[in-house]
Amino acid sequence: MTTARGLEGVVATTSGISSIVDDVLTYRGYNIDDLADNASFEEVIYLLWYGKLPNAAELDELKKDLAENAEIPKQIIEQMKSYSVDKVHPMAALRTAVSTLGLFDEEADNLDQEANYRKAVRLQAKIPTIVAAFTRIRDGKEPVNPHGKLSFAANFLYMLTGKEPDNISEKAFNKALVLHADHELNASTFTGRVCVATLSDIYSGVTAAIGALKGPLHGGANERVMKMLHEIGEVDNIKPYLQKAFANKEKIMGFGHRVYKNGDPRAKHLREMSRQLTSITGESKWYEMSVKIEQMIQNEKGLLPNVDFFSASVYHSLGIKHDIFTPIFAISRVSGWLAHILEQYSNNRLIRPRADYVGKTNQTYVPIEER
Repeated sequence: MTTARGLEGVVATTSGISSIVDDVLTYRGYNIDDLADNASFEEVIYLLWYGKLPNAAELDELKKDLAENAEIPKQIIEQMKSYSVDKVHPMAALRTAVSTLGLFDEEADNLDQEANYRKAVRLQAKIPTIVAAFTRIRDGKEPVNPHGKLSFAANFLYMLTGKEPDNISEKAFNKALVLHADHELNASTFTGRVCVATLSDIYSGVTAAIGALKGPLHGGANERVMKMLHEIGEVDNIKPYLQKAFANKEKIMGFGHRVYKNGDPRAKHLREMSRQLTSITGESKWYEMSVKIEQMIQNEKGLLPNVDFFSASVYHSLGIKHDIFTPIFAISRVSGWLAHILEQYSNNRLIRPRADYVGKTNQTYVPIEER
């Protein structure tokens, strides 16, 4: 056996969902640039789950299904109200709520294909409602019910703020959702597939994926990018801040990616969105700081920004609190998780790798009185 730390370079499965070849990301064969510029997030959900772009009737049906399933049980609202909200990370609240959703679904343990697609719709529809509700509850506000006539992107912003978003905000958030929807066999997707490969239920698979996404080396990176920008404060502070970080060998979040050699193709879209939105909000300094940091990191370390770096200032400009960045990642990425879970069920084999043992050998039991 050969050992690959972090399974780097190991091909663990075949998949028809997304690919990363020569630094080009595709969903079902469609270049991410094409989808980011042209597709609605609802179209991307359909594409990931069914392997093709929907026609008008299919898209309308999906939108209708998502709208009809967006409300969450009142018991989950009450559960979130019972938390010590100042001590509970939003990703922990989301993880718990999604697990609890399974208790209210009579089909939770039905692994028939049609039942799994129905549950996929429910999860995709309810996760934004959970995130928005928790955000408002901890701010001392009542949750806002879903708006059945808005797009997926606009509805989340509406539930978060209580106001219908302007077209620019809706378009920007839709593009962010498209860009984060899937990314081949990343850590959270792999976790979800490993879970359901045991023939566990779809709620367990998504809950497991959320647990993996919670970590700062995966979904938590964009939250830490915005924390860094606030710590730096002004453009003039960037050089001493980064020089100190380099000297202390600290990791700068939002740069580099294991599978990209010449840069993350999603970053340029978020870079432009950051430029536009920070200009509109009168906070261009966040974009200007980000660009200068990007240049210095590239010159000093040869690293390019990944999807997390500019998404931080995009979400900030949309009025989204920083510790909600990772749950928003989940709102999008659940579409990809569900696509992979459905694919795993369709051609399942238990995922059970081996470990290269490096511990002691030839040990002999010693009675306790002689130890």
